[in-house]
Amino acid sequence: MARRNKVMDYRMKHYAARVQGVEGLILGEKSDYGNLTSRQCGNFVRIALEKANELV
Repeated sequence: MARRNKVMDYRMKHYAARVQGVEGLILGEKSDYGNLTSRQCGNFVRIALEKANELV
């Protein structure tokens, strides 16, 4: 079953990448996240949760 709603939009992904200092690795026409390590991808979740908690 395919997921219909995206969990993180592109703005949040780029914000998380900028916070980590890896935005240069994903910039481009297709936003290739294959250049990131699994740790960096996991940090996207941590950053998103921190940002969500700031809004509450």
